[in-house]
Amino acid sequence: MNFGNSVIKHRKIILIVSVILLVPSLFGFIGTRVNFDVLTYLPDSIETVKGQDIMLEQFGKGGYGLIAVEGMDYKDVSVLKEKMEKVDNVESVLWYDTVADVSVPIEIFPDEIVDAFNSRNATMMAVFFSEGTSADESLEAITQLRQICGKQCYISSMTAFVEDLKELTNKEMPIYVILAVILSSIVLGIFLDSWLLPVIFICGIGMEILFNMGSNIFKGEISYITMAVAAVLQLGVTMDYSIFLWHSFKEHKAMGSESKPAMAEAINKTLTSIAGSSTTTIAGFLALCFMTFTLGLDLGIVMAKGVIFGIVGSVTILPAMILASEKYIDKFSHRSFIPDFGRISRFLVHNPKKMLVLFIVLLVPSVYGYLNTEQYYKLDESVPQTLPFAQANEKIKDDMGIATSYMILADADTRAGDIKRMSDEIESIDGIGACLGLKTVTGTIPDIVVPDEIAGMVENENWQVLMVTSEYQVASDEVNEQVDQVNAVVDKYDKKAMVIGEAPCTKDLIDITNHDFKVVDFISILAILLIILLVLKSAALPVILVSVIELAIFINLGIPCFTGTKLAFIAGIIISTVQLGSTVDYAILMTTRYKTERLAGLDAVSAVEKAHRISMPSIMVSALAFAAATMGVGIYSEVDIIGQLCSLMARGAIISMVIVMVFLPSALVLFDRVIVKSTYGMKKELKMRKDGTLEGGARNE
Repeated sequence: MNFGNSVIKHRKIILIVSVILLVPSLFGFIGTRVNFDVLTYLPDSIETVKGQDIMLEQFGKGGYGLIAVEGMDYKDVSVLKEKMEKVDNVESVLWYDTVADVSVPIEIFPDEIVDAFNSRNATMMAVFFSEGTSADESLEAITQLRQICGKQCYISSMTAFVEDLKELTNKEMPIYVILAVILSSIVLGIFLDSWLLPVIFICGIGMEILFNMGSNIFKGEISYITMAVAAVLQLGVTMDYSIFLWHSFKEHKAMGSESKPAMAEAINKTLTSIAGSSTTTIAGFLALCFMTFTLGLDLGIVMAKGVIFGIVGSVTILPAMILASEKYIDKFSHRSFIPDFGRISRFLVHNPKKMLVLFIVLLVPSVYGYLNTEQYYKLDESVPQTLPFAQANEKIKDDMGIATSYMILADADTRAGDIKRMSDEIESIDGIGACLGLKTVTGTIPDIVVPDEIAGMVENENWQVLMVTSEYQVASDEVNEQVDQVNAVVDKYDKKAMVIGEAPCTKDLIDITNHDFKVVDFISILAILLIILLVLKSAALPVILVSVIELAIFINLGIPCFTGTKLAFIAGIIISTVQLGSTVDYAILMTTRYKTERLAGLDAVSAVEKAHRISMPSIMVSALAFAAATMGVGIYSEVDIIGQLCSLMARGAIISMVIVMVFLPSALVLFDRVIVKSTYGMKKELKMRKDGTLEGGARNE
């Protein structure tokens, strides 16, 4: 018994088991933690990550931030500080009274220390959490601190950013799914031949999405980016398989088969046909796993799983659902609104040289735009600046002149004199406000007023901690150069010392991802070239197909250069691999049909024209459904990273569809001789047919 017949025979069991599996999948989905801090995906081997681990393990300090208190006298600030210290998971709060009793005149401190932490009507303190920056405990501490502080306090912290991002994203995520379902259903309803089909398709793919997201429980957690885009991306990418199954089922029924035998044949044909195209999609996602920045691994694994669930569901769950509701599908049937591509097909195949010139004309500005599109790495640029953390950042920058702060972990054995000289030299660097440690502060006041427990907060037998304040923004060229200069000074006085915090981490992020993007691009292109080579058994076709899709990618990622839009740092690499892996299927579909018609006896022009005319409706429906599933999220989302990814995916699907429709037919006609010579067995078979030793001929439509 073949696979298709087996599915038909056990279709009721398949549906029952699928419904039962939704229950553990739902619990797995709920039980998977979402990580909102992308900096945690930096490799453990880099110095900034090692330093943060040391801070947590040896000092009990994980995330940290600055708090500006406005319009309070020092006694009230001291009382407020005591309340903050009692919040769960707040490890310590450092302020003026940490070093000296509040009764000690502030004038006893050096002017640079007073100026660093005080302005005309505000004072600043540092808060440290006992867990990591994005730990649930730290996020809860931020919520409690905000309740205690009220409107007179402003909390600037990476943890505060993560908390605000979490609230915003959790509020928006259900809307993402609703928009994707509604818009893709509208497209499918118009271009398929029954108003009920979108409902069945969405139900089937919805189950597959829940299976995929539920299985993430074995990973423990996924990033918020993966969580936000995985469902809509899986819906868009795997919709092809459902469409192909339906068209194949209708084709076999039109030949006179009964529903069950027709579906069995459709299952077998679908499984064979999507084997190559789905492999390119999976390869595109798996290429992301080669990133050192492991956010790529996170998204790559989840989406590769999603494609596999989509394949399995399209040849098991969906056939069972279609057969169970076939009479209702027929009841709501209507004429398909897919246009006839006959005239377009004829024009394109008879003007291949003109299309080649147009290809080259488009390629030049597209490559220029692709290479010159600006990216941003400052994570808080991806969310509305009306959120509480953003207002706090602006307040502290305006009042204190501090745009960011970071820390130095120095060897505990480094002499006080060297620490003082190192601190003075760091403070002379452009943009540095202050470099403060226990020895730089307490060395200026009588020891008797320094509480004994203070030393344990910022010093132990191995390390001592210094805080650096900067007037430069995180991820700016200025702060990156500044971090390099600070590292050079630190290295001169202490080879063991480490510069850690958001600014150094973000600088590492820039360096690492720039390298990662080149590696992933190379791997994804190479892998897909090899897959097409194996699927189509041709040396020339992989180059032609990938070249066509690469033009679409250059156009898609080059447009922001001409519109003055900055892309989120992760957008370019995700889009280039996803667009290549998922939309090269359009080119494979048309090329496979071209090969079939050529081998059936048609000349190059006739074969390409027929392949184009027959395959374009499927390509158009697939691309529009993909675009619809992602476009709504792109327009709606206030989280720029998520919105950009979805907008670029939607636009990329449309651009790939147009580029395949316009340029692939011309390429197949122009390079037909090369294709025939470089495709295994094709030249021999065509020669045999020409000599009349091979029976058969071109099929009629």
